[in-house]
Amino acid sequence: MHTVPVEHNDPINAQILAVSEDLVAGFQRQPFHVIAEQSGVPLETVLQRIQAMLEAGIIRRVRQTLLSTKLAHGALVAWKVPEEKLNAAFDFMSKEDPFSGHVVIRSTDTEVSGSGYRLWTTLKVPVGESLDEHATALLRLTGATEYLLMPANGVFALGVGHVRRRALEPGDKSDAPAVMMTTATVELSAEEWQVLLSLKEELKPDEIRANPWDSRAADLGLELDRFCEIAEGLNAKKVIGRFSTFLEHVKPSATGERVTRFNGLFHWAVPKGREIEAGAEVGRHFCMTHCYWREGGPQFGDVNIMGVVHGTEKPRVLEHKAAIDRHLEAIGIPVSYTNVFWGGRSEIKPSEISPLVYKEWHASH
Repeated sequence: MHTVPVEHNDPINAQILAVSEDLVAGFQRQPFHVIAEQSGVPLETVLQRIQAMLEAGIIRRVRQTLLSTKLAHGALVAWKVPEEKLNAAFDFMSKEDPFSGHVVIRSTDTEVSGSGYRLWTTLKVPVGESLDEHATALLRLTGATEYLLMPANGVFALGVGHVRRRALEPGDKSDAPAVMMTTATVELSAEEWQVLLSLKEELKPDEIRANPWDSRAADLGLELDRFCEIAEGLNAKKVIGRFSTFLEHVKPSATGERVTRFNGLFHWAVPKGREIEAGAEVGRHFCMTHCYWREGGPQFGDVNIMGVVHGTEKPRVLEHKAAIDRHLEAIGIPVSYTNVFWGGRSEIKPSEISPLVYKEWHASH
């Protein structure tokens, strides 16, 4: 019996994933054509392999991402939770709260300021709603004792590309510093919201086809051309992220293969007034899947630059960090505090941004 290879490290799958994880920017009418063109793999094979990897759970989801910093108020949140309630709080955030995205239990190699904040989440609430109000509700519902909201003042790197990043050497970086993206929100019409909420839903295996948007348009009673025009308008408003295949990068596959084993949340405290310069220098390193200017305050040594690096070996992740540390030193950016918070148990899901769902959730909780 002929079976389609589904492991992420199969040569053809790796060729596809090197593009499909995070290189298909913005809204595309035919995203799988773009993946085929950029990867050099025939369209028919691209569709067959992505569908097979999705059904096998190697790919966790296939979806159009949104730049929700433009559509919702968001923050990274560090939570203090009594140890005996930690796993129950994790379960609640990951299963019962649609507004919490990444939910991770983190630890540090040594006891430092902030080590007591074991639970880390990303939180988004619709424009006009309050992050504090939602976090206070979560505090009540989970038994957490304290939270710290760290909204992004700027974004320097946002992409995943685990397969593409595997061959990187510590210190590999772009020729120019990263450009900071801002987090100002935009207003959308009712029709734009309709298309946006339809676009962001995960593709089902039978939607992995040459024209994935035709059924979405039909469900809204729109011609495909009109649906795509609205989506392209949303793209122009910079609320559309990338079209992406998200690998299951935490749990092993059926054969025990893992995409990554370690993720380090790196912290640097740089002098006030130099955050944009420092973030641009950290964010230009290709190993960084995320890099932000966030204020951690005195609880976290006044950290203001944060970023994430994934890897299969812990020493390799630390080598990437050491290379960034050396670079900052070489260009004269002093660092008064730095640390690594290691990810343990984690669950990742897209955050809900619908104002209607938000009102319903608070009414029932």
